[in-house]
Amino acid sequence: MTGNDTHRDPHPYVGMWVTADGFIRQELLPDGRYDEARGQRRSAYTGRYTVTGDHIDYVDDTGFTATGDIRDGVLFHEHLVLYREGDRRVRQEGAVPRG
Repeated sequence: MTGNDTHRDPHPYVGMWVTADGFIRQELLPDGRYDEARGQRRSAYTGRYTVTGDHIDYVDDTGFTATGDIRDGVLFHEHLVLYREGDRRVRQEGAVPRG
């Protein structure tokens, strides 16, 4: 690392967000990209996102746009409600295997 490089911690919203039934899993990646799985379909939606305060703007790779807001640690993404992976409100049996 040179003197001009700065270490930046990832945004606090980076990570895996999951619906309560585990069917939808949306990973916000540190590079401003997201990858969303639906059921057994991995990478069902991919694209980029930007965060302004507690608001998220999404643009998927086809050009479709969506928004989300974080309130009290819960991601409200259009009609979806997502929780942090590992949150007690997420049923683990519905989770899609990763890897």
